[in-house]
Amino acid sequence: MTKITRGSYTGLIANISGKIEQGKEYAYTSINNILINTYWEIGRLIVEYEQKGKEKAEYGNIFMKKLSKDLRTKFGKGFSLSNLYLIRLFYMKHPKLHSEPGILQTSGISQTSGIFQTSGIFQTGNKLTWSHYVEFLSVYDDLARSFYEKECVNANWSVRELRRQIDSMLFERLALSKDKKAILELAQNGQIIKEEKDILKEPYMLEFLGIPEKETYSEKELEQKIIDNLQMFLLELGKGFTFVKRQFRITLNNNNFYIDLVFYNRILKCFVLIDLKIGRVSHADIGQMNMYLNYFQHEENVEGDNQPIGIILAADKDDIMIEYALGGISNKLFVSRYKLYIPEKQKLEEEVRKMIKKDRNNLD
Repeated sequence: MTKITRGSYTGLIANISGKIEQGKEYAYTSINNILINTYWEIGRLIVEYEQKGKEKAEYGNIFMKKLSKDLRTKFGKGFSLSNLYLIRLFYMKHPKLHSEPGILQTSGISQTSGIFQTSGIFQTGNKLTWSHYVEFLSVYDDLARSFYEKECVNANWSVRELRRQIDSMLFERLALSKDKKAILELAQNGQIIKEEKDILKEPYMLEFLGIPEKETYSEKELEQKIIDNLQMFLLELGKGFTFVKRQFRITLNNNNFYIDLVFYNRILKCFVLIDLKIGRVSHADIGQMNMYLNYFQHEENVEGDNQPIGIILAADKDDIMIEYALGGISNKLFVSRYKLYIPEKQKLEEEVRKMIKKDRNNLD
């Protein structure tokens, strides 16, 4: 009889566990894929039926109600009237779903294995569900919706995280600092981090802190709120951020200075220093951050680290003063506003539309 050694048996258990988890992951992905493909096909059948003229426009709502009732009678849950409208809209927004890069693509059934094959969004490891697509469909603007679809895959957002990014108008905030060509690239590819400016937002949304707009608070209290909601703050910062330390102490000639928040961005391979200001940024704040950046460049950076980035996050700023205060500074230092509440979505959307129209003659 072969002796069972502890080491080999532990390895066996680990290998079997890995296969089981891999199987669960594949099954989960396959089920999601099949469900969404099925909904797309149902949407296609509904739209093609309507387009054949069998149902007049004014009769459409009655038709959808009847269809919902009959499908629920036969198949149970999943075919409520509201869900049928979403399924129909899903197809209408993606009439060429199978050929669109980055969106669901299917190659049918494998002749050899009989397994439903997929590529595009629904690859092993992706966890997009019908609930994700429901959130996408809530976005009216086609460019914004395309951005959230691509970025959700790239960043692996949960449904909750996706909803928060849509509600906080991430696309519009990123688009405000770009020209038309860059906005279109953002919509087509999602957010690509290549340089320090790609991680910046204007403004940063801190509504998740739960601080009322007119409530009095200190910088220390703001910092504590951010630490208490660190996961949401990392989501707002964006891709590649890891938390390093709060109140990072710097000692120069027996004088102590403290940086509010220090992060590291693994994509840009650099430290990101954040100072919080509850009022308007002053030239002294900029000088202080410049000193912090010089210190990190010489004392904290190791081989492979790029030049650190400094962000002063303030409730208000004077753009003209900041322009002069930053003049001649070689460090990567930026000033951005934060808001404790989400502004009117319509205003931000209008700003983005104006930017796109402004460059139309040059790009169309």
